[in-house]
Amino acid sequence: MEQLNLEKFKTEAHHTLISRLDLEKLSRINSTQARQAVAGMVDQIITDQKVPLSLVEQEKIQADLLDEVFGLGPLEPLLRDPKISEILVNGKDHVFIERGGILQRIDAAFRDDRHLLQIIDRIVSRVGRRVDESSPMVDARLADGSRVNAIIPPLALDGPALSIRRFGTGPVSAKQLVELKTVSPEMMEMLAAAVRARISILISGGTGSGKTTFLNILSRFIPKGERLVTIEDAAELQLGQENIVRLETRPPNIEGAGAIRQRQLLINSLRMRPDRIIMGEVRGEEAFDMLQAMNTGHEGSMTTIHANTTRDALSRLESMVAMSNFNIPEKTVRQQISSAIAIIVQVSRLSDGSRKAISISEITGMDENVISMHEIFSFNKKGIGPDGRVIGAFQPSHIRPKFLEQLRISGIFLPADLFERTMEVN
Repeated sequence: MEQLNLEKFKTEAHHTLISRLDLEKLSRINSTQARQAVAGMVDQIITDQKVPLSLVEQEKIQADLLDEVFGLGPLEPLLRDPKISEILVNGKDHVFIERGGILQRIDAAFRDDRHLLQIIDRIVSRVGRRVDESSPMVDARLADGSRVNAIIPPLALDGPALSIRRFGTGPVSAKQLVELKTVSPEMMEMLAAAVRARISILISGGTGSGKTTFLNILSRFIPKGERLVTIEDAAELQLGQENIVRLETRPPNIEGAGAIRQRQLLINSLRMRPDRIIMGEVRGEEAFDMLQAMNTGHEGSMTTIHANTTRDALSRLESMVAMSNFNIPEKTVRQQISSAIAIIVQVSRLSDGSRKAISISEITGMDENVISMHEIFSFNKKGIGPDGRVIGAFQPSHIRPKFLEQLRISGIFLPADLFERTMEVN
C-alpha cells in the first residue's frame, strides 16, 4: 500500500479505535493486559476494514496505534533507541535527531499540528505542567529524566516545536569517559583527587557539550560520608550518594505567581546542613550565594556554567553576581571568585560530534585587579582524519598546580610524572 494511503488508513483506524475504547475500564487493569486488549481491537479493526495489507504493514499500524494510546505517538520509537541523544521537532513533519553527536533529519511525522500539540500536552501534564495560549512555553521532563522544552503558537510561528534532550539508560562512568577519549587518564585522576580533597570545581561549556554528564561523573568521587544537596531548574543529575536531597525550581502558575527560583532554594539549602552543594547550572543572581557558600564551609561544591572559554566563564560569573544588586566593587567580586573556585574545566563538542575536556585551568589568586589563572591540561586539535574524526592530543602544560599541597594535606598523593604525560587521540 502506498505511504499516503497507509497513513490515511492508520488515521481512520485510530479514530475507530478511540471510539471503541473504554478508557475507564482500561485504567483498572495492568498495562500488559491493557496493551493486549487494545492490540486485539486493532487486529479486529484491520480485519473489518478488509484493506489488503502486508504482514509488515499490519504490524507497523498495530505498533503505531499502541504508541498513540499508551505512549507518545511517533516519538516512542525514537525514545526506545538508546543511541539517540536529542530529538528536535521543528513542526509536524520536520523531525531531527542527534545520533553520535551528528544531527540528521528523519521520516517521522505527526498527522497535523493538533496531533503534535496533543503529544506535548501529554508530556507536560504528567509532571503537573500545562501549555496553552496563555502559557505557550514549558520546561518539563520525561519519566527517565530526559529534559523537554516545548513552545507553541502564537510564539512559534510555524506550529508547535519540541526538543527532548535525552540521558543514557545508565550512568556513564569515569572509565567510559576515558575510553571515549573525552578526557585523558591523567586528567581524570587529577580531577578525582581534587573532588576527594574538597576542591571546588566549575565546569564550563556550550549547549550539549556534556557539562551535566561531567558533573555527574565527578560527583561520584565525593566520599560516601558527606551530605549533598542538589539544586536544578530541571532535574538532570543522577548522583549515586545515599545522603542526598534533590531540589528543583518551580515555574510560576497561570497567574504568574508562586515561582521558586534557584537562589531561593540555595539560601534554603544552607539551613539543611549540606557538606557540599551541587548546582546543575548557575545562570543568574544565585551566583553570588553560590560563591558565598563555597567560601563559608561548603568547599568542594560544584556547578556548571555556559561559556566558550575558561576566561569567559569568569566574566559570566562576574555578570551574574552583578544581577544580585548588591553593588559590590568589581575587585571584591573577583576576590570572591578567586578564593571560592580553584579549578575550571572547559568541555566542548567538536565538529565530529565528540565531546572533549579541552582545557583544565587552575585559579591561583589575584594579580592586582585581575584573576590569575594558568592551564594545567589542554586538548590540542591537529586536524581531521580521513573518517572525519578529530585528531589531536591531550597535553600537560608541565606546570604543577598549587592545590597539590591541599591534596597532600588530605592524604592524597599523585604520581610525580602525572603532569608530564601526553595522550594522542586518533
